[in-house]
Amino acid sequence: MPTSFSVPQERKLVTELPGPKSRELHARRRAAVSRGAGTLADIYMDHGSGAILVDVDGNQIIDLGCGIGVTTIGHANAEVAAAAAEQANKLTHTLFTVTPYENYVRVAEKLAEITPGDFEKHSILVNSGAEAVENAVKIARRYTGRRAIAALDHAFHGRTNLTMAMTYRPWPERAGMGPFPGEIFSVPTSYPFRDPEGMTGVEAAERTIDYIRTHIGATELAALFVEPIQGDGGIVIPAEGYFETLADFCRENGIVFVADEIQAGIARSGAWYSIEHTGAIPDLVTTAKGIAGGFPLAAVTGRAEIMDAVQPGGIGGTFGGNPVSTAAALKVFEIIERDGLIAEAQRVERAFQARIGDWASKYSVVGEVRGRGAMFGAEIVLPGTTKPNPEGLRAIIDHAAANGVIVLDAGSWDSVLRFLPSVVISEELIDDAATVIEQKLAELSA
Repeated sequence: MPTSFSVPQERKLVTELPGPKSRELHARRRAAVSRGAGTLADIYMDHGSGAILVDVDGNQIIDLGCGIGVTTIGHANAEVAAAAAEQANKLTHTLFTVTPYENYVRVAEKLAEITPGDFEKHSILVNSGAEAVENAVKIARRYTGRRAIAALDHAFHGRTNLTMAMTYRPWPERAGMGPFPGEIFSVPTSYPFRDPEGMTGVEAAERTIDYIRTHIGATELAALFVEPIQGDGGIVIPAEGYFETLADFCRENGIVFVADEIQAGIARSGAWYSIEHTGAIPDLVTTAKGIAGGFPLAAVTGRAEIMDAVQPGGIGGTFGGNPVSTAAALKVFEIIERDGLIAEAQRVERAFQARIGDWASKYSVVGEVRGRGAMFGAEIVLPGTTKPNPEGLRAIIDHAAANGVIVLDAGSWDSVLRFLPSVVISEELIDDAATVIEQKLAELSA
């Protein structure tokens, strides 16, 4: 774990939030930027280090969002910046499918090493998580000769037209954006907090499988996409046995089993990939967000025979696997291994469990706290019930932002408080942020 940062790792407010410079920028933003690009907090950032962001007014803010899981190794890592700068001075672009370069190959080699499964694997590099999912759909369809695609209830797979069809909730991502592609199905998942009491993971998987058989047809399904930990869905972690049962079903029926690890992968969950916490082995894995320390890069990695089913030229894109982004990714891989950041994610999990694990027993507005690694959620409910409480969540987020703590919303009902901090965050910052949030939890629970 790094012992020094360019910004002191402490919360420090020198103005109200948003401050005067942020308010000025926000006025300019309203005049120039589409309102469709909405923001959670109108606080404009200037720089950062580790788990702290510094806004344009000089306030030091605890970041428990990481740009939705991107800066897993911390903000503005100096080694990643240096690796990217060095590469930018040598070569910024040629397009791998025209004249290739070594960085792309090295990233693919590393992905073959760290993704689950003891078999030959190949990769394709692209720009974003949604683009990775789209390519995984194309690859699975080409390999199987089937059309139907299934995703789990509460899933979030992206904002392109195809991936919006795979995303569960209609608001705000899908509203008014259709029509969407056909033969995309949403199937029941395991959601222990909201499932019938006592339902096991195997029973939940049998429910999923029955839905596939009766509503889609197992022989019609090209791929089943799963998020081992659903991030935007509300940090939903299915019950033990769920994914193993689904993986067996897919293998027996010629269905490509895809683990969407865009948010939970690359050390965030306390493993390289969150599916490793189960006994399931995916055929394909999608990677993005934390892979390149803030530079745009994503990947599809999987069984060589599946990945190679696509004809040359059938997949690719102008900027996919860009030399600068791949240089950053190679440095991220190095830092995670050298500095033991998978173990650091496990430390963050223990710190969150110790600090906020009892919230459900202390605050009537909290239905459940759950998480793994540096990925936690608190289900916000109407006191004394399990009913979602989106108004309460909004009040918590606004209170936190006004006091220098950035947290995220999540959940199909906008009722889950989501934490995705850097794995280098200290226990002291976790404690300080929790104290700020508890002020509003106590008020809402009164």
